[in-house]
Amino acid sequence: MAQAMQEQTAYKPEAQGDGDGRNPSDVSRAASTATARRESDRRRHDGVMEAVVETKNMWEAYRRVVKNKGAPGVDGMTVDDLGSYLKTHWMRIKEELLEGVYKPGAVRKVEIPKPNGGKRQLGIPTVMDRLIQQAVYQALEPIFDSEFSSHSYGFRRGRSTHDAVKKAREYVEEGRRWVVDIDLEKFFDRVSHDVLMARIARKISDKRLLKLVRRCLQAGIMVDGMKTARTEGTPQGSPLSPLLSNIMLDDLDKELETRGHAFCRYADDCNIYVASEKAGIRVMASITRFLSETLKLRVNVEKSTVDRPWNLKYLGYSMTNERKPRLKPAEKSVERLETTLHTVFRMGRGRSLVCTIATISRILRGWGQYYKLSGVREIFKKLDSWIRRKLRCLFWIQWKRPRRRYLALMNLGLDEKTAKCSASNGRGSWWNAEAKHMKRALPNSYFDTHGLVSLLKMVQSV
Repeated sequence: MAQAMQEQTAYKPEAQGDGDGRNPSDVSRAASTATARRESDRRRHDGVMEAVVETKNMWEAYRRVVKNKGAPGVDGMTVDDLGSYLKTHWMRIKEELLEGVYKPGAVRKVEIPKPNGGKRQLGIPTVMDRLIQQAVYQALEPIFDSEFSSHSYGFRRGRSTHDAVKKAREYVEEGRRWVVDIDLEKFFDRVSHDVLMARIARKISDKRLLKLVRRCLQAGIMVDGMKTARTEGTPQGSPLSPLLSNIMLDDLDKELETRGHAFCRYADDCNIYVASEKAGIRVMASITRFLSETLKLRVNVEKSTVDRPWNLKYLGYSMTNERKPRLKPAEKSVERLETTLHTVFRMGRGRSLVCTIATISRILRGWGQYYKLSGVREIFKKLDSWIRRKLRCLFWIQWKRPRRRYLALMNLGLDEKTAKCSASNGRGSWWNAEAKHMKRALPNSYFDTHGLVSLLKMVQSV
């Protein structure tokens, strides 16, 4: 891989200034300065394609693509085949990139279920195209990210969903107790290519790179062997898509900052925090108009709303309505966890309970890690109790007959009389799972020693 890629002159974008040079008393002078700065930026970023194909950049892109693995594209090539393919074809591909004639292949359409019951469309590029898009991303990200808004948290280094929800809680604590919750209708499918490319061209004047990005956007979608042209949207699943979404919505961030709004945006999830319902309604109307007229994006009127933050969810979290609000998992987030665990418990009837506990613990570990910011411990306490009851229920079901239940309870430390009465009480498994004899036989400590993760302990340890 390293030998196949010839070293190019390294391209290092210059540091960009933070100041805008505006003089409040001289608007025309400010506009002139801003225009000159944009032109300077474009001249500064003229030879980006050389940075894309530079050996170190390509090697890093290769490492990330292989690490991420992923399914093959329409050509069937896997990440394991990529290295040998590059040894034979890299010099030709590199020449095509530098000459601006490289053409990406079609993307493979994949649909995955969404939590709300719908389907999310993904576009899986070929492995070769994923490598090139990753290299483009690495060249463009430092150029654009340095000037992104501090209110933007999605797909950015050193920023996460946790940062966004913590900032949202701060806004509410400061007294902004109304939320303008904006839902962009099928954002990734509706992005205007012309609007997006115009925003990239503000900083990038390398026509080869601009042509490459547009070709990636317009690459056809392959469905059942039929290729369909794409005239709008940026397919989720490509390495470039997260950066392109931030470039597209940076104008929204700057508009909100200019108006002095307090907001948090994570990808296409944007919440604006205001002091009154009246202000929220006014902001919703004006921002909807801005998105439609300037960015050619459509707001989903049915899903967008102005409401109290404790009635809404943001990135899976909600919060209490106290003066100093506490974060907590949203009700739908808890319901989705319970639905997932129900599936595991149903499968557990015919499996080893050790395997069931291990599967549940993997799920709980990830869920608890994400919701560790919660200040409402009662939710986690109830979930822990419910999970242990479901496991005791599985034990009772697997023991099946009174004789086997009697022996199992005896082995777990119950006296003969209690074990005999309990095993033949005629009650159902769910009732027995909460009964005293099962709690004595299978106390919380039993599940702790078998590796069951406690959500409450995870939150308390933060």
